[in-house]
Formats: sequence, structure tokens, C-alpha cells
Amino acid sequence: MGKMAQTSITYRIEGPVAHVALARPDKLNGLTLDMLAELVEVAGKIKQDRSVRAVILTGEGGSFCAGLDFPSATKEPKRIAKYFVPVPSFVPLPGRGTNMFQRACWAWRELPVPVVAAIHGHCYGGGLQLALAADFRFAAPDAELSVLEAKWGIIPDMTGTATLRELVGIDVAKLLTMTGKMLTGSEAGELGLVTEVHDDPAAAAQKLVDVLVQQSPDAVAGAKKIFNAAWSGSPERAFAAERRTQLRLLTGENSKIARKARMKGQQPEYRPRKLY
Repeated sequence: MGKMAQTSITYRIEGPVAHVALARPDKLNGLTLDMLAELVEVAGKIKQDRSVRAVILTGEGGSFCAGLDFPSATKEPKRIAKYFVPVPSFVPLPGRGTNMFQRACWAWRELPVPVVAAIHGHCYGGGLQLALAADFRFAAPDAELSVLEAKWGIIPDMTGTATLRELVGIDVAKLLTMTGKMLTGSEAGELGLVTEVHDDPAAAAQKLVDVLVQQSPDAVAGAKKIFNAAWSGSPERAFAAERRTQLRLLTGENSKIARKARMKGQQPEYRPRKLY
């Protein structure tokens, strides 16, 4: 598949891997209002394509994403008002619990395939929240990460509060949010904000994806779903999720394929994902 018709997000599929890139390199991949909708649209396309087994998310040029492009957004005062005041784009969408800004990030969290963010250069504000919604984050040592909303007198409102709490202690989350402190990729790795630090995060992301796509797509989807659902919940909730997911996996085609192949010492040839 080639690039999408839109110019600010590129989307292509190579084998079982979807490559998604923010594509405004001249603007440090700053997010426009259109890009928010495009991010949701692309995530929806990936979710519907059961041949996709993993996603690599990155930014073109020298940056991952410098956050919301305020100058661009404020060129349309009526539209920016629609997004920021209590009207349909700001309040939660029916049945989802997320508004448009939150959906642009959370849609990647809800994908039934692993998402790997490759971070280089600037990763600020909404860009950081997008990266935090990925399952794994690989950052260059000299990347720059910041909860930059503090510099604008606001708070992270694109799901960052939910994802930060899973990665760092509450004191660190408050410190980053209240101060807008700038972190290098190496410092973010020490805090646990990113998964790994690599000189070439895109190559490292591809290396991980090469391993992930060899696994049962149903088992990978099940693992992502149960950990996301149970991470901040009670043990009882986690145990229930385990039971439900395991039963579906054991009775599914890909689990049978795995068992037969392993018994014969062969590499399993999995079918497209059935779960989720």
C-alpha cells in the first residue's frame, strides 16, 4: 500500500507491518487539527486489516513530534474554539470516554497489535502523549522529551495522565507535568519513560517487530488486551481477564497451529488474527 491521500500522515504496509509517520518535517511534525483526525482514521484502517501484526510509529525528518502546532491551529479561530470549549469535539465521544484530542492517542493503545514508537529529535507535549500510548518506545540518546504543556499553562489532556502513571511514580509524573522538565532520551530511559535507548531507534523498532510478527497474532493481541485492562485494576480483574482470553486462545486456530508446529519442530505459519 502506498501513502495515504493526506499529506501530514504517511501510512504504508510492508508485509505484516504497518509503518506510520508524522509527515510535517518542516514544522517538526507539529500536530494540526487535521492530523488528529488522520491519526484516528489511520488507526481505524489498521484495526480493520487483520493481516497487520505490528505497527512502527515515527516522524519524518529530524523530529518525532513537537506537540500541537498552536500557530497553525489558531489560524482557524472558530475551529480551534470548537476543539477547546465544551462542545462535541471536546467532550467524550458517545460510548468511548475520549474526546477528539484523546482519541488521536488512545486509538493506538486500543489497537489489537503492538505499536512501537521510534523517537528521535523533539518529542514534546502531544507528541510525547502519542508516544506514551504506544506499547514500546525506543528513543535516541539525544532525543528531547518533555511534558511541555506546563510551558503553556495547561496540563497534558491527550491521555498522558493515564499512560504516565503506568510508567513512573506519582512524584515523577507530577514533577514532569508541573515543570515541563526537558529530558534526553537517555534520561527518559533511566526513568522508565521509554523502553530502550538506541542510537538508531527506527532500526531497533524494526528488530523488535521482526520478532513480534513471528508470534501468534491472537496471543499477542490477547497479551496486549489483558495487560492494558488489568495493569491498574484488581488482581481479581486480571485473573478473570486471563481466564477469558486463554479460553479463546486455546480453542482458536492459531493456538492449534502453534501446538502442531512445535511438536514437529517446525516454524508455525499463522493465520490472520481472529481475536479482537
